[in-house]
Parts: sequence; structure tokens; C-alpha cells
Amino acid sequence: MIDSNINFNEGYTLLIDKKLDWSSFDVVKKIRNITKSKKVGHAGTLDPLASGLLIICTGKHTKKINEFLNLDKTYTGKFVLGSTTPSHDLETEVSETKSLSGINEKKIKDIAETFLGTQFQRPPKYSAVKVNGKRAYELARRDEKVIIEEKEIKVNSFDILDIKLPVIHFSISCSKGTYIRSLARDLGLELGCGAYLSELRRTKIGNFDVDDASTIEEFEFNLKGKY
Repeated sequence: MIDSNINFNEGYTLLIDKKLDWSSFDVVKKIRNITKSKKVGHAGTLDPLASGLLIICTGKHTKKINEFLNLDKTYTGKFVLGSTTPSHDLETEVSETKSLSGINEKKIKDIAETFLGTQFQRPPKYSAVKVNGKRAYELARRDEKVIIEEKEIKVNSFDILDIKLPVIHFSISCSKGTYIRSLARDLGLELGCGAYLSELRRTKIGNFDVDDASTIEEFEFNLKGKY
């Protein structure tokens, strides 16, 4: 049980296991309501289609957010080969399919290794990156032309855990600002068959692990003794 007498305005850092279909802001709003803290923020957005570790800071601990933002992240998930979507994930429907002829385990793993290290990556057009003062996804959803500048990222590890074509299971450790959807897109391009992200879970932020996190429901129960 969490001490119900804690003054969250004095500063507290929470590890939350975000569930699917919740935005990071949804979690912040819920934590603010539960803790009655005036200041609540998160250290790194997770899309509604992704689950996993979200660091939430309250009160004076919100000053630590930039420190947490700079930490490397680890993700697990699934890519689907042979198909593409405009958003590079399940937000949009499949727009193109290609043959998987010639795609095998060795080719997949060999190309995955080429993504290791520092590189420049172009964020997805369906992203919150600002283009001329507007969010890229707003322009993309209006079918307006979106040109996003490449950004420097670093991929520390890119492990292929299992292959059951067209689905491959992966684990990736990377720097802040890395879009796993873009890695799916670029992997598909290099393989020549296309790919999109079908499942994503953040398991680590620096040394913080999702195994040590609580769901919103568990946090509320531990604090108030009720769901």
C-alpha cells in the first residue's frame, strides 16, 4: 500500500504500465485526479496504440522530466512484412502489399544489423512533429504534403526474437526521439517488401523497468484501497 498521507505536490516519481488505447495525457489526467497534485507530467510520450512504461512526475519532481527524457528506451513488439500503411502502424489501413518471395531469417537479421549505431531517421508524417507550426499528423490527415526533416538517432540493439512470416517479433534499444514506426518502414524498404508496426510495448527507460510499474488501477488501489 502507498501511504495515503503522501503529499504528491512535494514531488513523487511514478512508474506506470500504460494500457492500450490510453494516451499519455489520459494517464497524466488520471494521476492528477487521483493524487490531487497541481503539477503532473510524463517523461516521454507513448502512443495510444502502444503499451508499457510511462514515467510520471508530480509536484517538484516535474523538474526531473528532462533528465528522464534523455534516457535510452527499450521496446518489444511486432512488425508485419509484405504490407505498408500510411502511418506505418495500425492507425491507418493497409495501402499496399508485396510478395515475401526471397525473404528469409538470414536476410531479415542481416538487414536488421545494418540499423545499429548512429544514423539519421525521418519521423513518420503521422506524428506530432511540428511542420511550419502545425502537427505533421494534422496535415497528413488532410492529405496535405508533409516534408519532415531527418533527425539523428542511435539504435543500440535490434534483436529479432522470432519469425513467423509475415510477422516478426523484435526487441530494440534506442536513443530518445527514435520512432519504431519509422524503423518498421525503413526495414521494409531495405527488404524490398514493405513493413508496418503492428504491436509495441516499452519495457525500459534507462534502468527503469516496466516489471516494477503499476497499472493505473493498481496504483489507485494501493493508494486508496479501492478500484
